[in-house]
Amino acid sequence: MDWSVVVMGCVLVLLSAGLFWWQRARAKKRASPGQVMRHSSAWPPLLMGFGMMIAKVPHLLGASFTVVDIADSVSLMLAVTVALLFLLNARRRAAAEPCDTEQD
Repeated sequence: MDWSVVVMGCVLVLLSAGLFWWQRARAKKRASPGQVMRHSSAWPPLLMGFGMMIAKVPHLLGASFTVVDIADSVSLMLAVTVALLFLLNARRRAAAEPCDTEQD
């Protein structure tokens, strides 16, 4: 079961690499590549994939307790970063939508 988590993390990293490539090709005419990377929706799967791999690989390879503890801390920081990215993205989308309130 642990190796399946690592494989799923690899799939998420590859998926995000594909999303970066697709968004960059799609926006090549409109914006600079730096803007595409900054505002890409591929960051959350990339960070989640790395977090999944970092959380399981040291334990599966028989690393010492210190290494496993550091890897768990890094994995937690990545999970918090993903949550913040989702919140910021939801806030940006809510601000971009026009309000449907009527003024009398």
